[in-house]
Amino acid sequence: MEDMSGPHVIRGSVSLPEAELMWRFSRSSGPGGQHVNTSDSQVELRFDLAATEALPPVWKERALERLAGRLVDGVVTVRASEHRSQWRNREAAAVRLAALLAEASAPPPKPRKPTRIPRGINERRLREKKQRAETKRGRTGRDWG
Repeated sequence: MEDMSGPHVIRGSVSLPEAELMWRFSRSSGPGGQHVNTSDSQVELRFDLAATEALPPVWKERALERLAGRLVDGVVTVRASEHRSQWRNREAAAVRLAALLAEASAPPPKPRKPTRIPRGINERRLREKKQRAETKRGRTGRDWG
């Protein structure tokens, strides 16, 4: 895991701007013993995707389109509560948000170029097919009397 102080890189030279991240902390569900009722270890990280200037316009457009179902007023939210410490949950949430944005802003895959089957292979297949048909035709029990 990378340091909390370091910027979370989305892709290339683009990273999450610390100033645009909105953090919210609350009590996490699940185990934690006597410590659980006093610490706000669940982390909710919000990032205003619609208003950000940190992403290149093309990426932003793509991300807004692909994450449309997850956005509330242009804001994407990520929750993390799998660790007992708030610090590690912050880390997990930031990494998750960076991965989500990287995936959503990735360029679409190149279209597949259809390839042709070489003629030799096709001919060989047909030859083998004929051979097999001959073999089977030879098994008919007409002449066996």
